[in-house]
Amino acid sequence: MASFDRISRRKFLTTAALASSVLIVPRRVLGGRGYIAPSDKITLGFIGVGRQGFGLRRRFVDLTDVQIVAACDPYAAKLERFINANNHAYAEITGQASYNATSSFVDYRELLSRKDIDAVVIASPDHWHGAMAVHAAEQGKDIFCEKPLSLTVREGRAMVEATRKHGRVFQTGSMQRSGAEFRQAVQLVRSGAIGEIKKIVVSVGGPPKDWDLQAEPLPQGLNWELWMGPNSVDRPYNNALAPAIEEKFWGKWRDYKEFGGGYMTDWGAHMFDIGQWGLGMDHSGPVKIIPGGPNRVSGLIYEYANGIQMIHQPEPGKNYCHFFGSEGEVYVQRGLLRTTPESLKDKVFSPSEYKIYVSENHYQDFINAIKTRKPPICDVEVGHRTATVCNIGNIAYQLGRTLEWDPEKEKFKKDREANKLLKRKMKKEWRV
Repeated sequence: MASFDRISRRKFLTTAALASSVLIVPRRVLGGRGYIAPSDKITLGFIGVGRQGFGLRRRFVDLTDVQIVAACDPYAAKLERFINANNHAYAEITGQASYNATSSFVDYRELLSRKDIDAVVIASPDHWHGAMAVHAAEQGKDIFCEKPLSLTVREGRAMVEATRKHGRVFQTGSMQRSGAEFRQAVQLVRSGAIGEIKKIVVSVGGPPKDWDLQAEPLPQGLNWELWMGPNSVDRPYNNALAPAIEEKFWGKWRDYKEFGGGYMTDWGAHMFDIGQWGLGMDHSGPVKIIPGGPNRVSGLIYEYANGIQMIHQPEPGKNYCHFFGSEGEVYVQRGLLRTTPESLKDKVFSPSEYKIYVSENHYQDFINAIKTRKPPICDVEVGHRTATVCNIGNIAYQLGRTLEWDPEKEKFKKDREANKLLKRKMKKEWRV
């Protein structure tokens, strides 16, 4: 399915209407070909404006049929940075000396209550995704939520159910699906170019670790209780979790079980996702998980009903996904595609030969889906299934034994202890 052409909810301003103007101003201000009136744009609110959210802002500002009108974060300094950057960007786009139309909120529920916001971008730490997405769907917002979609399997399923119940469009931020090298890799696999798939090797880091951080002074302007949100067990502030604005490293909340799933979910949501896509398992998953060696951080095997194995094998260097077939191989990482035979890499497919959804811009694809009300390339069910693979892998590593998984019922077979780990205790206010 190719990306949809840009359309507007109302008519474009016509160039004829501009001909009567005698002012010399940028065409993008008054209209013209490609101009979209502000009232015809999809309005976005951002929830979570740290390093990832700040980067996503630029992706959406670049789209002509989008307007970012609000932002929310419990960290005042990061919220102020986002608001200032957004206002500056739109001042330049519109040719104005200043622009002050971006509203700011601390509590995301206040942002969701605004009727003039069409959709939200959720870029909070993982422990918040479930509550925020469910509440957004209940408030009638379409949703772009960063990967990994959920901290637990049960929260992921709640996100799917809320999305379907309220008729929302939901794009998971697994943007590799809109990348040319990954699209070509999966198309080669799905088209049978390397024969029957025998196994997949995925290189990403390991599972999360137990809490080991010391309390540090809370910075001014950070609502730590709100940052902690749904967690039933409170942890003290540490700069590693919510880095100060001048820090250059990614927040290490993802390293700890309370907030994330380690690199198994952080990067696994990218690379296991490509494995799932290649196998055509977007609505299913493995049936057995076999943990690795005694260190429980590598060597885990996902086994599918057809006998194909996907192996977690961390290696130094860039993360990758490597397909092994009966007649060749496909190796893909960001910016690199290698094939055996080598000629496969440049194989050209006609539109009729494509076995997969085609998107060339993950963010525009989301906006197009909002307009057409059709599922985007990485719908909530797809994101949930990938996050599930990551999460049940972590459970197998934690328990250190082979687990049998029922992808239809989304539970382990005859293992009460493992099934208890499919959810977590949450504060009543945020429970989903």
